[in-house]
Amino acid sequence: MGYYSRRSRRWPEYVSVAEKKKQAEKHVEKLKKKGTQLHPVLLEGRSIAKTFWGKAWCENLESYSDFSNRLPRGRSYVRNGSVIDLQITKGLIQAQVSGSSIYHVKIEIQSIASSLWKDLIGLCTGKIESLIELLQGKFSKSVMQILSNKEHGLFPKPKEISMSCSCPDYAGMCKHIAAVLYGVGARLDEQPEYLFQLRHVDPLDLLASTTPTPLLSQEAEGLQEEDLSELFGIELDGQEISKPSTKKKASAKKRSTKKKAAKKAVTSKKKQ
Repeated sequence: MGYYSRRSRRWPEYVSVAEKKKQAEKHVEKLKKKGTQLHPVLLEGRSIAKTFWGKAWCENLESYSDFSNRLPRGRSYVRNGSVIDLQITKGLIQAQVSGSSIYHVKIEIQSIASSLWKDLIGLCTGKIESLIELLQGKFSKSVMQILSNKEHGLFPKPKEISMSCSCPDYAGMCKHIAAVLYGVGARLDEQPEYLFQLRHVDPLDLLASTTPTPLLSQEAEGLQEEDLSELFGIELDGQEISKPSTKKKASAKKRSTKKKAAKKAVTSKKKQ
């Protein structure tokens, strides 16, 4: 976020929350008429994140003293539904936040160091048996501690985060950026694979093992690559998922039944 002259730019006048919502609604309708697809952050209740990945992201943010002064206002903004659009792609977060005006936020996340990623793969080898288990956060406490470690885990450090906002606040992290960062935590509840996209890595790497083990857990056996894509909204970079060659290919009907069972398992997990 660049510095600016206080004399050359005026701070916007106070706008009530109700007025901000009306302003945001008009902006959203205008964009929809132009065919723009928005992805707002909508929370149920006061909790920003409910799953392992979402909570771990938020807890990691709050552990850094660099962010401590600005994060509280960000929580209020995201809870008020001020993040009207949040887009996450490889190493990049782009968002629109409703404040005194509509502000545009851009956050870039550096890729995780290759040496650190290799270390994480080595530490997790043989401890995670399926992609579904990984994305659901259903693994041992030791694996959780490895992946969420503040210094050597998967989450980015402040120095690996570059951020900018179109608002007049010259601080390194304004309340709009803070709201977006919390919004990412909420989005990871729904699509945890985004964390791996932000760090430029493939979650399948964590399933590596020195001994042959099925890629998918029992409840997801028989799922094909396109099934996982539909289930989690994740792209697997063309990697083919198949069962061991000693087993015969399941019939289409059997795969359909197992697919439903896997989806039911995921839905049940999210409701807990």
